[in-house]
Amino acid sequence: TLYGCILNDIVLYCSIYYIDRYKQPPREAIVTDLSQLKPQWFQILLAIADRELHGLGIMKTVLEHTEGQMKLWPATLYGSLKKMTKEGLIEETERPGDPATDGDRRRFYTITGLGREALAAEVARLTKYVRVAESKQIVTETGS
Repeated sequence: TLYGCILNDIVLYCSIYYIDRYKQPPREAIVTDLSQLKPQWFQILLAIADRELHGLGIMKTVLEHTEGQMKLWPATLYGSLKKMTKEGLIEETERPGDPATDGDRRRFYTITGLGREALAAEVARLTKYVRVAESKQIVTETGS
C-alpha cells in the first residue's frame, strides 16, 4: 500500500541517516571538528603539551596560565578529561616514579598525537584573530 511505501521510505531514510550520522568519521574529520576547542579543553591540552600531569596539577597550571581567569572546578575538569579521553585527545598514562612505594591514586594524563594536532589547529585559528586585531591597531604585536 501507499502507506506502507511511505512508512518504508521513512524507515529507510531514518536508517540511512542513522548510519551516516553515527558511523566513525575519518581521523581528519575529527581534527577539523575539534579545531575550535572549548576554552577549558584548550587550556587542558596546553597544560599537558610538554609534560604529564594529574588532575590537581592541571588545575594549578591552567590557573597559572590564565593568570587566575579560569578556575577548573573538579566536575568541569574531570568531565572534560573523560570526554577528551573518549575523543582521543588525551590518554591516561603511567604515573612517574614507583607507584608501589606510595599509595597515591592520582591519574596522570598525556596529550596524544590527535590532541597535539587539535591544539595546533586552535592556536592557528586564534593567531589569525590576533593578527586581524593587530592590523586594526587594537593591540600591538607586543600585546600592549
